[in-house]
Amino acid sequence: MYVYLFMGTLKDLLAYQKGFDLAMQIFQLTKIFPSDEKYSLTDQIRRSSRSVCANLAEAYRKRKYINHFVSKLSDADMENGETQTWLEFAYACKYISLEEFQKLNNQAEEISKLLVYMMNNAEKFLIKKTP
Repeated sequence: MYVYLFMGTLKDLLAYQKGFDLAMQIFQLTKIFPSDEKYSLTDQIRRSSRSVCANLAEAYRKRKYINHFVSKLSDADMENGETQTWLEFAYACKYISLEEFQKLNNQAEEISKLLVYMMNNAEKFLIKKTP
């Protein structure tokens, strides 16, 4: 028998909610990027921002195994960091304003803090065997 220490669903995780929101904001924002960026910056930033939630979903399904769980959380954090890099490029190329960059980058920082918390406190999110 297994006991869920974290009751709820993937979508209840604050990191997932914030990650999904950021990915959707990036999707809307990138609609105005130049067409010659379609297969480079636009695709890359959309992919990495969406991968945060995708990796969180995989981590959530691996809560029975701490090492697998933390590894997928680490992957989510890596994708979040990549998203921040693409945001820097978008700002440097003048596709987004300083205010947009700061807002989105700050949101990504919040997501990173949540992911690091989850990695450092993985046992709170695991499925545990009961005796």
